[in-house]
Amino acid sequence: MKRMLEVGLIGAWLVTLCFPAAASAAEKETAERLKGAGETLTALTEAPDKGVPLSLIKKARCVVVVPSMKSAAFIVGGDYGRGVVSCRTAGGWSAPASVRIEGGSFGFQIGGKETEVVMLVMNEKGMDRLLSTKFTLGGDASIAAGPVGRGTEAKTDAAFTAEILSYSRTRGIFAGVSLEGATLREDDSANKDMYGKEMHNRDIIKSATAPAMAAPFMAALKKY
Repeated sequence: MKRMLEVGLIGAWLVTLCFPAAASAAEKETAERLKGAGETLTALTEAPDKGVPLSLIKKARCVVVVPSMKSAAFIVGGDYGRGVVSCRTAGGWSAPASVRIEGGSFGFQIGGKETEVVMLVMNEKGMDRLLSTKFTLGGDASIAAGPVGRGTEAKTDAAFTAEILSYSRTRGIFAGVSLEGATLREDDSANKDMYGKEMHNRDIIKSATAPAMAAPFMAALKKY
């Protein structure tokens, strides 16, 4: 009995020791994702000829950034990424909420094993879709490959008809990208890492205060 008690106490001590470490690792990963999202947004302003048109960013109701979209070779057509979203409010850009994107053939640029994805949500209807727990791009919400270049938005109807415009960046080059068929959903675990409790994206966008780890992302958003 004494031996069993000692083993039990050791086990409890190990659980207590390991859980904070695991939580810290998850929080670090979320912080790195926010930093990466900020770097991707900053890169938008550093591509004068082939970047995302600034006029479209300024019109966007929400911005979604997935700093690392990866292809899963063992799943045919499988792609997966985690990112963040912020929407315009009366007081400026909202605190960031977390999303997961997954789906099939995105048509990413050849040779890009990891691709950054940016989506501009252009109207209230698209914003409402975005803040649901899960929706399908091209199914529940219309999406189109966004135009690139500072003067190209006038040459396409996509900027005026699609609820969401999507872009990818591989090896420093931005391009419009088709994300039809992909699903976008809330990332509950990342939200908990950021805010210390479970929160839905809609509640975060409406009322949350951005945590300290989101500072790089929020600083990039303030440019727009």
